[in-house]
Amino acid sequence: MALKIRLARAGSKKRPYYHVVVADARSPRDGRFIEALGSWNPLLPKDGERVKVDADRVKHWLSHGAQPTDRVLRFLDEAGIAKREARSNPTKALPGKKAQERAALLKKAQEDAAAAAASSWADRRAGRDRHRRVITAPFS
Repeated sequence: MALKIRLARAGSKKRPYYHVVVADARSPRDGRFIEALGSWNPLLPKDGERVKVDADRVKHWLSHGAQPTDRVLRFLDEAGIAKREARSNPTKALPGKKAQERAALLKKAQEDAAAAAASSWADRRAGRDRHRRVITAPFS
């Protein structure tokens, strides 16, 4: 039986409250569980008593092969019971392949438009200068 240490939601609508429980991985989130290990009240301030966990029972279930979920592992790491490895995915924020292609096309179109505008401005400027009289020497 695969065991999970996870959160089971309690509380009313818009007022969440969670129990930290050990449950079979196949059971529903708020369904049958084996043992309640603590609680988490996300409505309390972060510096308050938001998370309460029975450390001895958590260690017992970890030694029996229970796998904590990511959120519970964060709580256990803060309590010093288990170690959570820091995650690093530097490419997550980069745009996808299609978005990069669209950005390249947009940049090329902007460069072409800027080049066309510059050349047409130079042509208009040359056309205007052709009709002006050019005075080479100042009046004396």
